Amino acid sequence: MYSDLIGIPFKDGGRSIDGLDCYGLVMEVYRRKGINLPEYYAPALDESAVSTQIEAAKALPIWQKAEAANPPLLAVMAIKFNSIHCNHTGVYIGNGFFIHTRERIGVNIDRISSPAWRRRIEGFYVYVGAESCK
Repeated sequence: MYSDLIGIPFKDGGRSIDGLDCYGLVMEVYRRKGINLPEYYAPALDESAVSTQIEAAKALPIWQKAEAANPPLLAVMAIKFNSIHCNHTGVYIGNGFFIHTRERIGVNIDRISSPAWRRRIEGFYVYVGAESCK
């Protein structure tokens, strides 16, 4: 379902197959499941701005922390090891894997249990939709 996304280059503000930033990829994965997510934007390479945007979005009632749920789930994580600031997103796609994109790498799939990511993932979130904002 996502193999055609692998290798799409990272592009700050990217929202198409010509290039995606991390949230642009999240939007595309959810779109393929028939879910239109709200737009959020912060310059992808400005870690502080991204972190602020992620924290603000997590506080909205449209995202609920997931203990166990079916994919897709928003994966929130830190790029830097042992950072307290979450500044990267991806999508948990099931069976222990998540899809995300990074500068110089592009879209790829990694294991949530890999040494590179297991201590950087803050949590997973279910999108419950704008109707919960009423």
